[in-house]
Amino acid sequence: MGFIAFLKTQFIVHLLIGFVFVVSGLIINFIQLCTLVLWPINKQFYRRVNCRLAYSLWSQLVMLLEWWSGTECTLFSDEATVNTFGKEHVIIILNHNFEIDFLCGWTMTERFGVLGSSKVLAKRELLYVPLIGWTWYFLEIVFCKRKWEEDRDTVIEGLKRLADYPEYMWFLLYCEGTRFTETKHRISMEVAESKGLPKLKYHLLPRTKGFTTAVQCLRGTVSAVYDVTLNFRGNKNPSLLGILYGKKYEADMCVRRFPLEDIPQDEKEAANWLHKLYQEKDALQEMYNQEGIFPGQQFKPSRRPWTLLNFLFWATVLLSPLFTFGFGVFASGSPLLILAFLGLVGAASFGVRRLIGVTEIEKGSSYGNQEFKKKE
Repeated sequence: MGFIAFLKTQFIVHLLIGFVFVVSGLIINFIQLCTLVLWPINKQFYRRVNCRLAYSLWSQLVMLLEWWSGTECTLFSDEATVNTFGKEHVIIILNHNFEIDFLCGWTMTERFGVLGSSKVLAKRELLYVPLIGWTWYFLEIVFCKRKWEEDRDTVIEGLKRLADYPEYMWFLLYCEGTRFTETKHRISMEVAESKGLPKLKYHLLPRTKGFTTAVQCLRGTVSAVYDVTLNFRGNKNPSLLGILYGKKYEADMCVRRFPLEDIPQDEKEAANWLHKLYQEKDALQEMYNQEGIFPGQQFKPSRRPWTLLNFLFWATVLLSPLFTFGFGVFASGSPLLILAFLGLVGAASFGVRRLIGVTEIEKGSSYGNQEFKKKE
């Protein structure tokens, strides 16, 4: 094991990375709070500023994937589709099977210049998570309780508000509503059987309300739907902790573009279109499992230096005073100060671990275990 590889496994290094992310995130959230005064003066300028502030935070996680772990991301698509990336408003449909599927998606948005303006339909609980939810609030992310009767007006209003967004945005939808687990899959397929829908092997039954509503509300703004099917070579199941330890993975993403005018305007027909899409996604996963490859040309967009430079900037700004302060505490010889400092380090470690826990499948929501049994 080389020295760099050894460093990547050390807890103190992980703690310092977490410190930079958390403290820079809190600073960014404070700046975002201050930008609220811009909204009534120039809404579009407020949005552009917050896109760049969000980029400064999210790109630190992308840096871990691209530069720290060296994970490779390969696109399987066609040249015409790839040439549209970063040049239009789109809805993204991504399978929700892995702990770092969102991070692979963010990597692609970064390489095509839309990381800061990327959007998602997120569960409302995340709004109260420091850094993640707070940053999303200032980005006008649409939050929902995942109870359509309560969410309908909020979701429609939030989506319509994005119609004049000044930067190209990729709006991510996890149509399955929750991460794939065997228990949720079994229940989901029981629902599929009861509704006379074809069963899926690698996906949960898609929930159509969010998709059809997004298509209706963003029609005229969004140009296309990108269907993204993600898998990892070697049947790997990566985690954010694995990335933090420097483990390298190889992600393959099959991307298909569907012009929005090809998607039916009628809600029922659009829902049927989505069900058919998931049957195709299932077939793509089956092909990948058998052949180890998706159809289409292979593209490897080059990683850009900005994620690394951004992290180095924050590390320089924040770690220098931290080291100076820590040295002063231990040099003082005061047991009380030393204990307080160690307590602060312990609290920071706990906070970082809780943030990582948000991505873990086994600690995900129970949404789907019973909700699939309810009428959609």
